[in-house]
Amino acid sequence: MSSSPKTIAEKILSLHSGKDAKAGDIVIADLDFLIGQDGTSGVAIDSFNKLGVNKVFDPHKIAITIDHSSPSPNLGVSAIHQKIRDFAAAQGIKLYDIGCGVCHQITPEQGHAVPGDLIIGADSHTCTCGAINVFSTGIGSTDLAAGWASGKLWFKVPETFKVTYKGKLPKGVFSKDLILRLIGDITADGATYMALEIGGQAILDLSVDARFTIANMAIECGAKVGIMPADKKVMDWVEKHSKRSPKPVEADPGAIYAKTLEIDVAKLEPQIAKPHQVDNVCPISQIGDVAIQQGFIGTCTNGRLEDFQIAAKILKGKKVKDGCRLIIAPASKEIMLDMIKDGTFQTLVDAGAVPVTPGCGPCVGTHNGVPSDGENVISTANRNFKGRMGNPNAFIYLASPATVAASVIEGKIADPRDSR
Repeated sequence: MSSSPKTIAEKILSLHSGKDAKAGDIVIADLDFLIGQDGTSGVAIDSFNKLGVNKVFDPHKIAITIDHSSPSPNLGVSAIHQKIRDFAAAQGIKLYDIGCGVCHQITPEQGHAVPGDLIIGADSHTCTCGAINVFSTGIGSTDLAAGWASGKLWFKVPETFKVTYKGKLPKGVFSKDLILRLIGDITADGATYMALEIGGQAILDLSVDARFTIANMAIECGAKVGIMPADKKVMDWVEKHSKRSPKPVEADPGAIYAKTLEIDVAKLEPQIAKPHQVDNVCPISQIGDVAIQQGFIGTCTNGRLEDFQIAAKILKGKKVKDGCRLIIAPASKEIMLDMIKDGTFQTLVDAGAVPVTPGCGPCVGTHNGVPSDGENVISTANRNFKGRMGNPNAFIYLASPATVAASVIEGKIADPRDSR
């Protein structure tokens, strides 16, 4: 391979394809890990069975998680779950059954992803692993089946959009606010089929948990991936979670970027995405008086321990306002156990929070926490499209865990900077 300067995305796809790959090239690349979930794996299994292949390429590089409708809400979903369980058992692949958590949390947490990896998943938020220096992207169910069979997939090497967050985060402002601000600035299609390469001092100051939030929402501005550098925090986190050897990748000096953007976070306010588009973003000072009937903290975006600790700090000794509900869904069983150990779980439940099974929870609107007609929901999830939580006649606002916690105390969208 030549030594032409490369972005992180170009470098990872070059290393996995054996080609001197640059933006715009088509490559066939070797896959390090493949993710399935119950919403899409049923179709993937049907597609795999039509390929005439008896065995997956490597059962140790594949996992399926039952997270979207977990536990099953109806007979039809139960049949899909059984199909998945039977397939996983027959193929010898890892199954994370109900209650284990969300695939995007489990994949890095259980050591399946390390820096420098190339990962695909039949779920658009597979980009979450980009926080630990992974080219990790969502694909369709038929592509997942092809990957199961061959261990390879074709990619068009994306152009790269470099985003640099500089400055120090103000009190009450968190990683969710950083990514909402970016999506509001560049719009929902501002980085379509591009690699977001995300860095800067404000990112380096964040925990790895907080970085997952930003990488998770790369798809919400159209990006193929949202990749961050592997600094010491990332390497320490990965060493704690995985036995595999990381191969961190950084951009070369002189790498070519299609776009660049610098965001100074020093004066950033908490951000709110208003219905019914993720890029319909405004600072909290402009939101006005919006009554809230339901809050939700969780999902692959903000269901990690740090997120619940932030919320618990605000809710400690307080109560969810009468006429308002707060649902919490830890992103994994491990996170739930950590919440129980450190008292976070108790604090939230004492305040009136209602826990549901570790997993996607109300986010996808298939089984729990479906709002009523006309209700306003404030959620830490990644999408607020009409009908996203199961009712097209409800209204979803997106915000950080701190903003959600402050809001359910007041029964209206509230500024977390006003909370002690």
